[in-house]
Amino acid sequence: MPPAQTADHVGAATLERMAAAPRFNRWMFERLRPWVGRRVLEIGAGIGNMSAFLVDEAGVDRLVLTDTEPYYLGRLRERFAGRPQVAVAELRLPGRDPRLAAERLDTVVCLNVLEHIEQDGAALRAMRDLLQPAGRLLLLVPSLRALYGSLDEALGHFRRYVPDELQAKLQVAGFRVRHLEYFNLAGVPGWWLTGRVLRRRLIPAGALRWYEALVPLFRLERFLPWRIGQSLIAIGEVAG
Repeated sequence: MPPAQTADHVGAATLERMAAAPRFNRWMFERLRPWVGRRVLEIGAGIGNMSAFLVDEAGVDRLVLTDTEPYYLGRLRERFAGRPQVAVAELRLPGRDPRLAAERLDTVVCLNVLEHIEQDGAALRAMRDLLQPAGRLLLLVPSLRALYGSLDEALGHFRRYVPDELQAKLQVAGFRVRHLEYFNLAGVPGWWLTGRVLRRRLIPAGALRWYEALVPLFRLERFLPWRIGQSLIAIGEVAG
């Protein structure tokens, strides 16, 4: 039998597949864009799928990209070489780096990362300490505990979140919750089928291509009378 896939292998393969889904990535970016400031740190930037939007379209003055894996850090340095406003650094939450705190950040972007950290409360406090007063945390996490399955296990997720839990954890960590909403209703049945029924460990490339083609239709979820989704978007603000 072949060796079991590790979270690192599955994570890298997932990021590469998501790089081929520009409509979905843009949709996510546009939902976050109103909250992005001028001095930004992205936690768990991976291969830069969201970082490219922050560099090219958000108009940031300073962007610090962080990750824990040497492979991703190397990819980021190569991809954004020649961009003087971009720096790349290693950061392992809930650890702290005073050099990053000295960047005078007004925004921390953390997308699909918090669920990988066992001590998520401590990680949220560390993110708060990176921010200036009135700075914002832009957070996206997987939602709906009933969806937890083989995909989550393969990716190294400790949990999926529900709104009340996420809001409470943000408040305990010192954030005022400015905004909290579900995102990506259309992703719910596919994640449930793939991870709970079929017990796959990687998002099927063919299914992702179909999903990407239908993103313009899925964007209409904001006009539906009910709200639920595969993910939660939360905006937390530091008091001051």
